[in-house]
Amino acid sequence: MNPNQSIVAIYPTHLAAEAAVKELQQSGFDMKKLSIVGRDYHTDEHVVGYYNAGDRMNVWGRRGAFWGWIWGCLFGSAFFLIPGIGPLVVAGPLVGWLVGALETAVVVSGLSALGAGLFSLGIPKDSILQYETALKTDKFLLIVHGSAAEISAAREAVSRTKPENLQHHQ
Repeated sequence: MNPNQSIVAIYPTHLAAEAAVKELQQSGFDMKKLSIVGRDYHTDEHVVGYYNAGDRMNVWGRRGAFWGWIWGCLFGSAFFLIPGIGPLVVAGPLVGWLVGALETAVVVSGLSALGAGLFSLGIPKDSILQYETALKTDKFLLIVHGSAAEISAAREAVSRTKPENLQHHQ
């Protein structure tokens, strides 16, 4: 059995995703093992954002306060423009996995760069397509990665927040 597993939850709004992050935080979960992905619609015509591995990302948009709070909790943040999905804001260790997939030119048949990053975690292609579709419809993904014991505790905490969908990947 793979010692590292993950759960992926889909939330309809940034407020619901924020509640899940807070639930995990209050449960004592290691926030370095948590990633969140979502689209951000910018009210300004000029999008400002940059990838910075060890610090925070600066970005202005309608959900700026939400992303600012998330970046304060999670390590690493980035803004990606993914063809077919659009602008994505990513926080947590998923940033490193996505950058790794882009830097090593990992190509997984029919998947975006986001999909390739998720695939490298062991998430099956059919689930990845479901997650990409959720992002295209302005939903948020919460991804928790860890040992079987950590994932069991995280799954219990996340379940309390009533996500639209919650899947466990081994």
